[in-house]
Amino acid sequence: MASERLAPGLTAEITTVVDDKLVVKHMGGEGVLSTPSMIGLMERAGIQAVQPHLPEGHTTVGFEVNVKHFGATPKGQKVTVRAELLEVDGRKLRFKVEAHDENKKVGEGTHRRAIIQVQKKD
Repeated sequence: MASERLAPGLTAEITTVVDDKLVVKHMGGEGVLSTPSMIGLMERAGIQAVQPHLPEGHTTVGFEVNVKHFGATPKGQKVTVRAELLEVDGRKLRFKVEAHDENKKVGEGTHRRAIIQVQKKD
């Protein structure tokens, strides 16, 4: 089975500077980290936590996000997102995800991914 090498406790962390690609500007000023961008970083951390442990030809796809975004991170600040694998249920994985900027926690929740076999190209 594709999940046999996965165990709770696997983690990955991504730190990046909030730039024009990650912000929304309707809040005024230079903009703040958008919720979709934060979620995208959380998903990427989940991928990075487990991908090295999957058999060749397998990856994961996200199918559920339950996240609260409760703090604004201004453009130019660093944001760090972390994903920790909490549960492996066959092909389904559940992660705890968090986001922190340089001063505070700005988001947290859970994210679920499913292990799939990558389509072979003809």
